[in-house]
Amino acid sequence: MLCGAIFLEGLDISMLGVALPSIRADLGMSTGALSWVVSAYVLGYGGFMLLGGRAADLWGRRRVFLVCLGVFIVFSGLGGLAQEGWVLIAARFVTGVAAAFMTPAGLSIITTTFAEGPLRNRALLVYAGTAAGGFSLGMMVGGLLTAASWRWVFFAPVLLAAAILVAGVRLIPRAASGGDGPAGASTSPAPPRSPARCCCWC
Repeated sequence: MLCGAIFLEGLDISMLGVALPSIRADLGMSTGALSWVVSAYVLGYGGFMLLGGRAADLWGRRRVFLVCLGVFIVFSGLGGLAQEGWVLIAARFVTGVAAAFMTPAGLSIITTTFAEGPLRNRALLVYAGTAAGGFSLGMMVGGLLTAASWRWVFFAPVLLAAAILVAGVRLIPRAASGGDGPAGASTSPAPPRSPARCCCWC
């Protein structure tokens, strides 16, 4: 399920590149404005990754992951409904911010669920490989979806993310809800240097 989220992020990024010419033609965007459809996501993702790790520490990995996945669903859908370029750009920025919060929270759930050793290493290997798989598959799937409408490049991730959200509510252990708390004292068995925070410095 966590692999599904990182797969979704890779898929979302790579599908968009294929759809850009159709987006430009439909929304009448200039070359500069079109570049912001991609850059806004990258800016949100890269700029808020550190804050996302800290939020997972303070408010709980499970909560941050699920709430931000919900935000991802809403704004990805909004991007698909956009009739103006600026709406699409704004939606992509918020989607990138949501992904920036989801990534360290998801990684931290894995590292605190699996004890250190071969099993955790295998889980992290699968997690990383799934991201690459999503990016590669997105370039192929994006072309098929764009042939119908570029809007499906945004609607398809909504369907996948909704399934992941339902699974996450049921499957992510409540133990993954622990955070450091406002005072900085850990309320979970995770070590003081939280994996969510460490992820952001990698």
